[in-house]
Amino acid sequence: MKAFLILEDGTVFTGTSIGSTREIISEIVFNTSMTGYLEVLTDPSYAGQAVVMTYPLIGNYGICQEDMESLKPWPDGYIVRELSRIPSNFRSEDTIQHFLKENDIPGISGIDTRALTKILREKGTMNGMITTNEGFDLDDVISRMKNYEVTGVVKASTCKETFVLSGNGKKVALLDLGAKKNIAHSLHERGCEVTVYPALTKAEEILAANPDGIMLSNGPGDPKECTEIIAEIKKLYDSNVPIFAICLGHQLMALATGADTHKLKYGHRGGNHPVKDLETGRVYISSQNHGYVVDVDTMDPSVAVPAFVNVNDGTNEGLKYTNKNIFTVQYHPEACPGPQDSSYLFDRFLNMMEER
Repeated sequence: MKAFLILEDGTVFTGTSIGSTREIISEIVFNTSMTGYLEVLTDPSYAGQAVVMTYPLIGNYGICQEDMESLKPWPDGYIVRELSRIPSNFRSEDTIQHFLKENDIPGISGIDTRALTKILREKGTMNGMITTNEGFDLDDVISRMKNYEVTGVVKASTCKETFVLSGNGKKVALLDLGAKKNIAHSLHERGCEVTVYPALTKAEEILAANPDGIMLSNGPGDPKECTEIIAEIKKLYDSNVPIFAICLGHQLMALATGADTHKLKYGHRGGNHPVKDLETGRVYISSQNHGYVVDVDTMDPSVAVPAFVNVNDGTNEGLKYTNKNIFTVQYHPEACPGPQDSSYLFDRFLNMMEER
């Protein structure tokens, strides 16, 4: 079946429908990862967005449920150059086209994703529509797209109730802002007892459990929308409990302590982003998925100082909080998919809890 991807600037791509045939309007973003398409699909940080995969062949190793980063896929839509309809992998349990259809996610294949990505890089992230309706009215579609905003996605993607991963080591409270499964797993495999809390949990409830450390997870959307959560994170900051924050958690901690954030032109999404440790000068290759960054010029150095910087564009990739057992990073040390260069940050967090 023929399908169309229509961008907010009026550009129209024609391809083949994959997955669901329902019509969606979403924010169109691109991911440069060469592998890990299932982990990308099941990353809650993509809630409210449609993902373009820049790697040309997607689906060649099928679907393996064990690799999913959450219980279901989160993007509104999926855009690929070529879909491999016959996977070759002894672990494969399903095809990607059936997985998309089963989860009611519409997509489009057979379009020039390289040309699409160049448009998004030059003009910036924009809204778009995926539709199978050949009789669409372009002016009407553009008008509808301009009104689309990504809202309410943290509340939609967080866990619904508290649960515990038992362990004999340090007690870690993980605030689920749209967390990838491997964050809790990375702590649990280091022996930690991980208690996962929904995003709107009050700080008093978390602190009453007397955790050895607090983890703030990744998540989707504009950090400034999370005003209730920011107020609770300020209370966690005021405690003396060690805190490690990733991605959205990093942004919310910065907002809670007086800094500002802004939206990037087209974001950082992929598994090959270089970040520099400002203390050692060492560069790590990181997995990233974010559209917003902390504006370090608005951060009071008596509160926090930059700890990591993006080598490509100079944007902030992490903060070290002054006279506090708190450090935060913009990228994903748990990877999945991506390089494992930064997994040592979980060990740093454990050492911080030990020293306390």
